[in-house]
Amino acid sequence: MKHLYYSVPQTIAHHTVTGCNLNTGDLLGSGTISSPDKSGYGSLIELCWGGKETINLPSGEERKFLVDGDEINLTGECKGNGFTIGFGDCRGKVLPSLDDSNYF
Repeated sequence: MKHLYYSVPQTIAHHTVTGCNLNTGDLLGSGTISSPDKSGYGSLIELCWGGKETINLPSGEERKFLVDGDEINLTGECKGNGFTIGFGDCRGKVLPSLDDSNYF
C-alpha cells in the first residue's frame, strides 16, 4: 500500500470532510493498488498499457483486452502472524454483447 496516492487516514478524511457519515463497521476500499514497475501492476489496462502492448497467455494466445468467452477467476488472501484471511474464487465469464435486434 506504500504506492497509494492517499494514505488510509487521508482516505477517511477525504470521505468524511463533506459530511458523509462513516460508521463503525463500514468498509473502505482502496481501489486498484499498483507499483511503479510492471511486476506489480494491479489491472489488465495497466499491463497492456491501455491496449498498446499485448499480453501473452500460457495457451499461446495474445490479449490486449478481454474478449467474448474469456473466463476470469480472481482470488485473494493476506497472511499474517498465524492467520490467513481472504476470499474464495470469484469467477466470471465475458458474455457476447447483445445488439439492438435482440431487445425487441
